[in-house]
Order: sequence, then structure tokens, then C-alpha cells
Amino acid sequence: MIKKIITLAIILVISVSIIGLFLFDYNFEERNTEIEEITKADVIMPTKVSRPGCDIEDICYIPSTIVVEKGKSITWINEDSSFHSVTSGFYGEPTGLFDSGYLDPYQSYTLSFDEFGTYDYFCTLHPWMKAQVIVE
Repeated sequence: MIKKIITLAIILVISVSIIGLFLFDYNFEERNTEIEEITKADVIMPTKVSRPGCDIEDICYIPSTIVVEKGKSITWINEDSSFHSVTSGFYGEPTGLFDSGYLDPYQSYTLSFDEFGTYDYFCTLHPWMKAQVIVE
């Protein structure tokens, strides 16, 4: 009888694990990562980007490169369940031009770009998360 209970428990654990893999898979949703030219923009930090791998598919920030007109603003929206930041520069070499601080899950940060140029940015907590703003 104990053997049957142990066998059933093992089958149950394996079944739940398999179901969990299908429900919470590590594949990222397909999203548009092409350069978008817009005047008011949202950049999304989607779910699961706090784990390494989003940089391989270039979906840590969506879109990863965004083009806006001078004077327009961008709103970054943290749709992940982890904290993130929007910090100018590169990991280990911030430029100090802008920094959202830590964005709580589902919090947003808006910034207006008043100077032409190309602005690289990253997440201070997750060094693989990086993207770019182009102001024309």
C-alpha cells in the first residue's frame, strides 16, 4: 500500500512539473522589435526579462530601438514582476543624463527628449537589458 502511495505521489509531482513547464515556459512572446518612428511612445519591459536571455531575442525593452522627434516624450512601462530601471549609458558606465531609479512592478517612467542625439540605456539591476533612443 505504501508503495502505491509513493508511486502516486511521484506521478503527481511529475505531472504538476510538466504542466508547470507548459504554463510558465521560458519562451518570450513574439513582439515587434523593429525600429519604430513615433512622436509619443511607450517602451515596454515585458514579463520574464529579469532572467538572462531577452537580450538574445532583443526583447528586453520593446521596442529595443525607438526613434522620436525632438521635444517628444517616451513612457517606459514595467510589465514585469521584478524591479527595473531606465538608466542612460551602459552597464558599469552610466552617463548621468537620465535615471528612473528602481521602477516597481507595473510602474512607469516618462521622459521628454529635448536634444537631438542617440541615447543608449540599460537596467542597473539586469545588465543584459539594454536599448536605445534616437532623437531626430
